[in-house]
Amino acid sequence: MIVSIAQIFPLWLDRKATTDKICTYITQAASQGASLVCFGETILSGYPFWIDPTDGAKFESDIQKDFYAHYVKQAVVVGEDLGDIQVLAKQHSIAVYLGVIERAVDRGGHSVYCSLVYIDQHGIIQSVHRKLMPTYEERLVWAIGDGNGLQVHALEEFHVGGLNCWENWMPLARTTLTGMGENLHVATWPGCLRNTIDLTRHMAKESRSFVISVSGLMTTDTIGDHVPHADLLREKMSPWVADGGSCIASPDGEWLIAPVTHKECLLTAELDLDHVLRERHNFDPVGHYSRPDVFQLKVNRERQNILGNEG
Repeated sequence: MIVSIAQIFPLWLDRKATTDKICTYITQAASQGASLVCFGETILSGYPFWIDPTDGAKFESDIQKDFYAHYVKQAVVVGEDLGDIQVLAKQHSIAVYLGVIERAVDRGGHSVYCSLVYIDQHGIIQSVHRKLMPTYEERLVWAIGDGNGLQVHALEEFHVGGLNCWENWMPLARTTLTGMGENLHVATWPGCLRNTIDLTRHMAKESRSFVISVSGLMTTDTIGDHVPHADLLREKMSPWVADGGSCIASPDGEWLIAPVTHKECLLTAELDLDHVLRERHNFDPVGHYSRPDVFQLKVNRERQNILGNEG
């Protein structure tokens, strides 16, 4: 199966313009024969890079409120704002893993989630995984997700699943997906080589699966004037805010595509399921090498809602 990684600069905090760019890369991936194209964490409509350089923990800050109001307005309502992407996925018979900032109407519509959306090759949204635990300063902006989106999807010979950023450090989250048959894992990141260079190979060798790490890019030059306090951000941030680091590791832990940094690109590779099967011969973490009589994992996959799951 041919897969593609779209390591791109978003049109930061601009949903419409970034959607158009994503559509361009979906078309390019399809032209290269890809059955799956992956985009970085919250690429639509952008990672909250403003928090750290603008005293994001300051209470009742007008600056932080300005950022947040703009962020919510540019967030994605699943079922309303992904139509163009779904149409392209169906048209080109290509599946899409896409990181979004989700404005969740089932939770009132005013809080946002770091969500990973899987759109199948028929253009149907099959899962929306809300990040289980925002990392460090992300908690100042993102709401906490749940287990509903911990799902694995059949795609040709493979079973593909995904996690957001530091969720990939969570052994039980990884085990959940592997236990559901995952043999192609998509790890999304905002864009940082130090995150992808070690963990990607570790996850691949631990699970004996292919692992795609897909990152975004960001520089101060790409901050548009439509962004609140744009001049302040350009002054406070380092020139390279996110440097990429997208890559693919094989089931033996070796690089299929080594990390690529500081470059907008479409990376494409061919995956062979036999490579998974060969490596599972001596170690299958949820099969012959597991001990369900000793270890069992309980997972709550209900979507959480203030009105209750029957509300």
